[in-house]
Parts: sequence; C-alpha cells; structure tokens
Amino acid sequence: MGLSVFVLRAERETGRPAGVHGVAFVDYEEGGVLSYHELLVARVVRDGRALRVRVTDIWVDSPESLAGGRALWAIPKQLAELPLRDRPLRVGRRTAFSAVSGGRHLASGTFTSVPGAALVRTPYAVTVSQLREDGSSVVAPMVGSARVVPCRGSWRFDADGPLGFLRGRRPVVSLRLRDVRLRFG
Repeated sequence: MGLSVFVLRAERETGRPAGVHGVAFVDYEEGGVLSYHELLVARVVRDGRALRVRVTDIWVDSPESLAGGRALWAIPKQLAELPLRDRPLRVGRRTAFSAVSGGRHLASGTFTSVPGAALVRTPYAVTVSQLREDGSSVVAPMVGSARVVPCRGSWRFDADGPLGFLRGRRPVVSLRLRDVRLRFG
C-alpha cells in the first residue's frame, strides 16, 4: 500500500469537508481472500464521541470486491482499470500506478522508498464507519500490522475528475505499508 495524507483547510475551496484525508493505492496480492488493486480516498470523521474513518471515493479492478464491499460494508466501490508497475531500484523500490474509470483518468503516481527502513512491524486498529443509502450506518473494525516505511509519494489528479479537489496539493506525509496483515469486519 502506498498512502499519502492530505489536510484540507477550507470546504469552500474544494467542495469537500475540511480535515484529514488519506489517499491510497493498494495491491492486494495472492494469498488473501481476493487479489486486486484499489484506489481510495478516506477521511477522518467524528461518529458520536469516536473518531472513525469513512471511505468517500474508491475504485477497484475486481467485480467481486466491488460487490462484496457494497453489500457487506456499504463501501461505495466503482470499477476502474488500475495497472501497477513495481520495480526494485539499486537501493529501494519504486511503485508506479494509474487509475482510469470509464475512459477518464482519475489519478496516477509513484511511491519511492528505501525498504531497509521497515524493520519493526507496527500494529494498527481503525474503525470504519460507512452510511448506507437508507441512512443506517455500518461500523467495521480494521486491525492488523505492517512494516511502515516513510517514502516519497507523488500524485497527479485530473482537475475535472472526482479527485480534482486534491490537484496541486502536497501530502503532509507519504508511507509505504509492506507485508500488511489485515482483518476487516
């Protein structure tokens, strides 16, 4: 997973709520329930007294993932072409990706990191809160661990696309999560 964190300061500038937004490109490899790629935007939301994460925009290249995400957890998945190029460098690794949906460019970018920096496995626990069309909510835990590597994340967003609100913005931090262990729901 390549993850970048963006902070939006004013809703009137972007049409999106101010706050912390994470943008990620995920490569679900063989060995899990499904193998596919995913591009997502999630933001931190207040759900009563708790802070949770809400997925606002998401594309996958797997019809099975799309159907399961919508039915089980109310995650608004859409289909897209999400090619990935991952290659080792002399020192480090560079992953390049792009996302196209309905013939329209959504986003593309690269993550470049030095893998030796991820010696320690870091646990994480997040609660995801999604809203169904009928107004009810689905709350699901996401727990696991990963080797977290600081990296350089570079994104390009189509100005007229659904992620245009991020165009020209720099991430506060970018991370590569390697060897992820994840349990959702």
